[in-house]
Amino acid sequence: MTSPAMRAAPRPYSDPYVTGVVLGLVLLAAFVLVGRGLGASGAFASAAAAVTNVVSPNAVQRNAFFADRLPFYGDWLVVEIAGVFVGGWASAALAQRLRVTVERGTHLSATQRLVRASAGGAVMGVGAVLARGCTSGQALTGGALLSVGSWLFIAGAFGAAYLAAYLLRSAWQ
Repeated sequence: MTSPAMRAAPRPYSDPYVTGVVLGLVLLAAFVLVGRGLGASGAFASAAAAVTNVVSPNAVQRNAFFADRLPFYGDWLVVEIAGVFVGGWASAALAQRLRVTVERGTHLSATQRLVRASAGGAVMGVGAVLARGCTSGQALTGGALLSVGSWLFIAGAFGAAYLAAYLLRSAWQ
């Protein structure tokens, strides 16, 4: 067994500009190969339809929103999200960053960090419903299609992120 000091140092994070170009090429490939852009919230709606179908098939059949999402395993967005999990794991493994940890500042406990992250995720989920799409669907796909609403969403999301970073910066010091 090796001590933490003897393990190889993790590789630095990828260059964000190179990563952005690669993400753009992935978006282009999605349009060309499957005729759809990228997004995530639709996959969760499809998974919710599948779970609801197990519990109450009649409720799903009476609900057009859920009925359109079955069978969920053939949905492009479900396949995409599975790829995100596999790709994220592979990326972390290749960069020697594969470990279970809670990234946090020195002023937060792991529990406080997880509670704040969960609250932020819940706010993002509500925002995705209100915006009729998740951040990736609105910003990447809608932005690439030059949707005015998506560009307004991008401006609002970046503005809110800068404001939140300013207000919450003490938690990371």
